[in-house]
Amino acid sequence: MLRFTLRASLIAFALMLSAPFAAQAQNDPVVATVNGIEIFRSDIDEARLRLPERFKEVPVEAVFGLLINSLVDSKLVAAEARKINLHEDEKVRKQMARIEEQVLERTFLIAYIEQRITDEALEAQYEKMSKEAAVKEEVSARHILLETEAQAMEVIKELEGGADFAELAKTRSKGPSGATGGDLGFFAEGQMVPAFSEAAFAMKPGEVTKTPVQTQFGWHVIKVEDRRTVQPPKLEEIAQELRQAVSREIGTNYLQELRKSATIIRFNMDGTPLKDGAATQ
Repeated sequence: MLRFTLRASLIAFALMLSAPFAAQAQNDPVVATVNGIEIFRSDIDEARLRLPERFKEVPVEAVFGLLINSLVDSKLVAAEARKINLHEDEKVRKQMARIEEQVLERTFLIAYIEQRITDEALEAQYEKMSKEAAVKEEVSARHILLETEAQAMEVIKELEGGADFAELAKTRSKGPSGATGGDLGFFAEGQMVPAFSEAAFAMKPGEVTKTPVQTQFGWHVIKVEDRRTVQPPKLEEIAQELRQAVSREIGTNYLQELRKSATIIRFNMDGTPLKDGAATQ
């Protein structure tokens, strides 16, 4: 329903990190020391966020020792690097400066966004999403897919004679749903190819098409099993999605305001000036 933009992805990431860090501030014990340097539980939690995606669902207890060892090694090697003044190297200083900016950016955005996410903002976003996600109708249908119109007419005659639709689908349908009696489950208008969707939504529960419906897949005999109205989700059901949407909007608007008051000069990839000037907002 909602799409991330490249700019908004950082804002969403900042929001995702804010909740764990808030909890750590209240309960952040020392979990190891390395030559007197303390490693905190918050260091473990932050290191866990950097693990590959497949490890993020693993209980923290299962990777706790691995993360401790990784942080211990990092501190030991970093200490050796400082002994030879590697932290004074120009390339290293540039990298550290970039990391510092990223941490400042993330920390600032977390605080800025959190202060502005209110119940009123969430409710307003919910109203907006509810209007976009209008009440929709869905139908549940079965179908029997055949190669020719003549075959489809034969099936319709068998059904009119009392044959069971699901059983016929199992023996006659060439479609993959034939094994389950042609069951397609519930679908909204437009989710099927146009001719099929139009025919299904024009029928009442229990009705079977009187004439075959042709699509690029072949000839269909359709039976509508049920119809239902799908309401937009309740606010509490999409609270997290609402929170992310509001945070992206707040963060994006803030960045746009910063850009308006800044002089930004862009160049080509080779450093040469742009043809259309340079200063941009």
